[in-house]
Amino acid sequence: MSNRPELPPEIARRRTFAIISHPDAGKTTLTEKFLLYGGAIQMAGQVRAKGEARRTRSDFMKMEQDRGISVSASAMSFDFDGHRFNLVDTPGHSDFSEDTYRTLTAVDAAIMVIDGAKGVESQTRKLFEVCRLRDLPILTFCNKMDRESRDTFEIIDEIQENLAIDVAPASWPIGVGREFIGCYDMLNDRLELMDRADRNRVAESVKIDGLDDPKLAGHVPENLLEKLREEVEMARGLLPEFSRQSFLEGHLTPIWFGSAINSFGVRELMMGISEYGPAPQPQNSASREIAPEEKTVTGFVFKVQANMDPKHRDRVAFVRMASGHFQRGMKLTHVRTKKPMAVSNPVLFLAADRELAEEAWAGDIIGIPNHGQLRIGDALTEGEALRFTGIPSFAPELLQSVRATDPMKAKHLEKALMQFAEEGAAKVFKPAIGSGFIVGVVGALQFEVLASRIELEYGIPVRFEGSQFTSARWVQGPKDKVDTFANANKGHMAHDHDGDLVYLTRLQWDIDRIERDHPDLKLTATKEMMV
Repeated sequence: MSNRPELPPEIARRRTFAIISHPDAGKTTLTEKFLLYGGAIQMAGQVRAKGEARRTRSDFMKMEQDRGISVSASAMSFDFDGHRFNLVDTPGHSDFSEDTYRTLTAVDAAIMVIDGAKGVESQTRKLFEVCRLRDLPILTFCNKMDRESRDTFEIIDEIQENLAIDVAPASWPIGVGREFIGCYDMLNDRLELMDRADRNRVAESVKIDGLDDPKLAGHVPENLLEKLREEVEMARGLLPEFSRQSFLEGHLTPIWFGSAINSFGVRELMMGISEYGPAPQPQNSASREIAPEEKTVTGFVFKVQANMDPKHRDRVAFVRMASGHFQRGMKLTHVRTKKPMAVSNPVLFLAADRELAEEAWAGDIIGIPNHGQLRIGDALTEGEALRFTGIPSFAPELLQSVRATDPMKAKHLEKALMQFAEEGAAKVFKPAIGSGFIVGVVGALQFEVLASRIELEYGIPVRFEGSQFTSARWVQGPKDKVDTFANANKGHMAHDHDGDLVYLTRLQWDIDRIERDHPDLKLTATKEMMV
C-alpha cells in the first residue's frame, strides 16, 4: 500500500463501501441513519413507522416498500466529516445473492451488520466469503444492543471462529438490553451515552481519561462500571489491538456496538470509515491494473436497473468510476460496441432522489440513463480497449417456464424478459425447440418479484410454471465440436440473452455424462460478464 503515489485530494476523500448483513439485522435502518448524519435526509423514515412514513428512503421498488425488505442494490452519495461517502445498499435477502455479489465488485470496503441476539447468520457468512475472495477490508457493527443480546465475548468469539478473521473492539457496550446505556469508545477513550427519549438525536459523548477517571461514576451506575472495567481489561489482554494495516489487508475487523434504531453507535462507525477506511483502490482489468489517480477516465457497469421511474421506460446503468476526473458531457468510448457515447445526463443518487452529476472522481458511483446500450460488465473509457474482470454471472438454481396469460402479448413479454435479463435480474433462455421462454433465478422469491414487476411495469400478467429442467450450464469448446453436440442434443439446447449456447439439464448425472463423453467440451456454472 505504501509505495502507491499520493492520490489527488478529491479522490483521497472518497469512501466507497457496501453494507452486508442477514435479512433483519437492521441494515436498512443503519443506511437511513447514515443519510441522516450525512445531512441527506432530515428525518429517518423509520422502517417500522406507520403507513406512508414507513417508506424507507433507499427502497424504491414497490415490492420492497410493501414487504420492508431491500431487493435491489441502490447507491447513495453524501458528505460526512470532510469525506464523500458512496454507500451501496445491498439486498439482504438470500434470494438475491448475485446482485449483491456484483455490487461487492464495485466497492472498496464493506460494513458487516450483525444482530446482537443472533450473531453470525448464514447469509452473513455467504456474503463474507465474497468479501474474502476480494480481500475487502471489513468493519463490523453489532446492532440491537438495546434488546436482549448475547455476551460480548461470545459474539466476538463467534465472528473469529465462523469467519476466521481477527476482531478488535473499537467500542465496548455498557450494559445490555434494558440496561444498555451506551459504549466506551476504546479507540478515543470517550464515553458515549445513548438517549432513549429521542431516536434521531446524536448520542452525547464525554471525554474521559481512562477507565479510572472519577467522572465516570457520575454517568455509569456502579455495578455496570465495575463490569465494564473488568471486561475491557480482559478484552485488552485477550483480543488484538486495532491495526489499520491488518484491517486494510482484510485480516482484522474492528467492531462497534450500538443500536441503529436509536441512532446510537452510528456516528462512531462513520468516523471509523472516514478515518481508517480505504481510499479508492486500483481496479483489475484483463490487460493491466487501473490506478485511481490516472488522468484518463475509466469506469465499469456493475448493475443495471430498469424502470426506476415507471413513467419513463428508463434504464439506469450504475457505473463505478475507476480512474480520472469525469465531467458531465464528456464523450467516452463504450468498449463493447467501440462506439463513442456522450454522457450528458449522469445522475448521482440520494436514495430515490437523483440529481445531475456535474462531475465525478475515481471511487464515485454514477447512474447513466440509457435505452439498453449499457450492460453489466461494460467498460467506459477515453478510448482504451479495457475489459474489467471479476464480474461474474452465475448459473441459476431454479428454472421455470413463463407464459403471458394473454397470448396476444407474447411479443411484449419477450421484450420485458430481455430487459430483465440485461439488468441481471434473471437469466432468460430461449429453447432451440418449441416456443416460450425458460427463466432461471438463484432464489425462489425472484420469481415473485419478476411476476410483479412484469405486470406493474409492462402491464402483462404472466404465469410461471414448473419446467422439466433443473439447471443450466454454459457450453464452451471448439466450434465444430460444440455444433455437433448441439445438433445431437437439440431438446436440451437453448440460448441466453447474449446468444451464448446453454445446455439445460434435469440431472447432475447428465452433466457428468457429457463431461465424460465429450472431453473437448466444458460445461460451466459461471460466465464472466464478457465485454
